[in-house]
Amino acid sequence: MPHRWKTYPNWAILSLAANGLLILLLVWQLRDYWSPIESRLNATTTRENLMRELPASSSGLGQRHRLSYQKWVSILAQEAKVVADKPPQHLNILAGDSLSLWFPPDLLPPGKSWLNQGISGEVSAGLLRRLDLFDRTHPETIFVMIGINDLIRGVSDKDILWSYRLIVRRLRRVHPQAQIVVQSILPHGGEESTWEGRDRLLAIPADRIRSLNQELERIAQEENAKYFDLYPLFTDDRGNLRLELTTDGLHLSRQGYLVWRSALILHSQTQLQPPTPNASLPRRPAP
Repeated sequence: MPHRWKTYPNWAILSLAANGLLILLLVWQLRDYWSPIESRLNATTTRENLMRELPASSSGLGQRHRLSYQKWVSILAQEAKVVADKPPQHLNILAGDSLSLWFPPDLLPPGKSWLNQGISGEVSAGLLRRLDLFDRTHPETIFVMIGINDLIRGVSDKDILWSYRLIVRRLRRVHPQAQIVVQSILPHGGEESTWEGRDRLLAIPADRIRSLNQELERIAQEENAKYFDLYPLFTDDRGNLRLELTTDGLHLSRQGYLVWRSALILHSQTQLQPPTPNASLPRRPAP
C-alpha cells in the first residue's frame, strides 16, 4: 500500500492533510460561531452613511455594487481617516480585492479592531497606488491578499510579483512596527465555476497559481514579512476551489469565510508575535 502514495503529487497529499487539520479547526471554531463578535470598527459608520447617499439598486445585488472604483477609494480614505484620528487598540488591516472587501464583519476574528481596505476588482498595481490611504494609521498587522484579478486580466507573473514586492516594501517602510502578512492567492473553481468570467478563470492553470504562491513566499522571506499559505485549505482533490467554500468559483461563501477566519485565528496565535502594549499607537509628546 505505501507505494501507491508515490502516484499522487505532493500538493494533493498536502491538501488532504490540510483538509484534515481544517476539520479540526472548524469543530473548535464553531463553538463560538453564534456568539457576538466584539471587533466592530467605528469606521463602518462612515461606509453606511455613504451607502445611504446612493440611489436604490434594481439589480438585486444591493447598493454596494453600484459604486465606482473612485467612490470606493473615497470611502476607504474616509474610513482610514476615522481610524487615524482616533486610533483603536489592536488594529488589523485587510488590504486587497473583493475577497477581502466582502469579509463578513461578524466573522472577523474577535479581540481586534479591523479596517477593511479591499476594493472589488482590484489588481496589485492598483493596491500599490492607494496604500497611502492608510499611511496615518498604526496597525499591529496588515494582511495582504491580491493577485487573482491580475491573472484574470492577463497581467504577467513578472509584473504581479514586482508589484507585490513593492507593496511589501512600502508597507514595511511606512509601518515599521507592523507585522506584514502576505496571504497566498486562492484557487478558482475550475469547470464548476459559474462566475460571469468563467472562461477567463479556466485559462488560469492551477499550476500557475501554485508557482506564484511559491514566489510570494520567497518575496515575503526576503522582505521581512510573514507568508500565510491559505491555498491548501481551499482546494479539493483536483486542486480547485472547494464548491462549498465559494458562491461562483471565484468569490467565497460564508463557509469559505469561516475557513479563512479559523485560519487567521490559528495563524495569529502560532505564527505572529504578540503585540507590545500600545506599541502600534503614536506616542504622545513629552510635556
